[in-house]
Amino acid sequence: MRIPIERKHVKVYPDPKRVIARFFFNGEDRAKEVIRRVMTLSDEEVFRVISPILQEYSKRHRNITRLLYRHCHKLKHLFEELDFNFDTMHSYRHLLIGSYFTHEYSIESAAFFNPSIVLDPDQSELEDGETRLIISFRAVGEGHISSIVFRRAMIDAHNNIHVIPAGNYIDEAEVIRNATYNKKLFLEKAVVSMVDINVIKELETKLGDHFDYTTLRKIIIDSRAPEDMMRNMELEKVLWLSDSYYEIIFSMDTDISDRVIFPISEFERKGIEDARFVQFTDDDGTKSYFATYTAYDGSLIMPKLLQTSDFYDFKIRPLYGAGAQNKNLALFPRKINGMYAMISRIDGWNNYIMYSKNINVWENPIKLQEPKFTWEFVQIGNCGSPIETKDGWLMITHGVGPMRRYVLGISLLKLDDPSVEIGRLTEPILIPNPDEREGYVPNVVYSCGSIINNGKLIIPYGLSDYSTSFASVDLESLLERLKTDKISQEVKEEPVAVAS
Repeated sequence: MRIPIERKHVKVYPDPKRVIARFFFNGEDRAKEVIRRVMTLSDEEVFRVISPILQEYSKRHRNITRLLYRHCHKLKHLFEELDFNFDTMHSYRHLLIGSYFTHEYSIESAAFFNPSIVLDPDQSELEDGETRLIISFRAVGEGHISSIVFRRAMIDAHNNIHVIPAGNYIDEAEVIRNATYNKKLFLEKAVVSMVDINVIKELETKLGDHFDYTTLRKIIIDSRAPEDMMRNMELEKVLWLSDSYYEIIFSMDTDISDRVIFPISEFERKGIEDARFVQFTDDDGTKSYFATYTAYDGSLIMPKLLQTSDFYDFKIRPLYGAGAQNKNLALFPRKINGMYAMISRIDGWNNYIMYSKNINVWENPIKLQEPKFTWEFVQIGNCGSPIETKDGWLMITHGVGPMRRYVLGISLLKLDDPSVEIGRLTEPILIPNPDEREGYVPNVVYSCGSIINNGKLIIPYGLSDYSTSFASVDLESLLERLKTDKISQEVKEEPVAVAS
């Protein structure tokens, strides 16, 4: 029999009104023609057109004038080619031209799902039993492009969850490219990203052991040959790869629900998928937050690592090594025996565990679990970072069974050696019920990270890749069942004695 769970009545749905203003560009020829046409307008005509636009869209965006000017400034090189003086133009003309190169994008118009949950860095002014939470979600908009968004929530002494409504505005972050690259690791990632090997060998001779973005860009520009378009494209791919390293900073006057981490680099242009956030405690007791996620460019996937201490400033890097392949990477919340530890699914259907002294480099994955029960015969994977308990590491898993139905299971791993499984539920902990099975992808429940609060395991989960809800299960009962199921499985697996 399945262990009892409590489904919460709280549900979080996608909201098509949540929009960001993005740069819109249809090619240089069309852009130049638009600029020429706007430059024919008188100052009075410019003001007449831009004034109502500013009045209307200032209600939808925190600083629409800053956005429009930024988008106009991206075209400064075209003004120079057209022999227009960008710097002496009236600000209203800058804004009007910027508006022609701006479009609104509804970040969660299609879906709002696959949540992970961590403690908020701010736990001040709470009553006994209350906890403040940050929940990340995978938001999906037009073109099935995924981004990471956040909500703040409160959970009370009775484990009732209150998701705080989102603010009125959404902000993208300022992007800073200040990374220093390790040549060996960078070129290894270029090989995985299918950059032409001859181009890689050429760059290897020109780059130092460590280099920055400016140096790489200059070498690539100098290496281009106008007559060799295929080679130039391969060089461009290397620049795309370098864009996978960046830092983003949100304004301090934004609420966490205002912040969206939208695809930035070319290697994630089709989406940032299923971020698994975890609060990580370092050896000296310092706490920070990491998230593993999958960057997708439409054909290739790239596992990446995000780091923050305050949810304002985020550093993003690719992950390297034989274990940093495929999807479903989840970092343990602390080191184990002096090593970082990670769950992965490098082959697509089994769970692996790996250890590393370098949080960005993962080699030598060891198979931890394979499908065992009928409800997970297609594949097994993790649903977020393992959670530490007195009896071992709780790991929420997903299993895919008949009719491609996704369900959630739970395993228990040994505390000092999580490569040892000491318990595993024989039945799913959560399956899609009739109210949850319809959505963008039917018959799916899925999670990217859970917590323990007031004696309960709290599991946020996506409903059929459309919306999000929550469930809880008594922790002590769960631990006892895990140990009981393990014993019963061992008894079944013992060889039967045959009478002589």
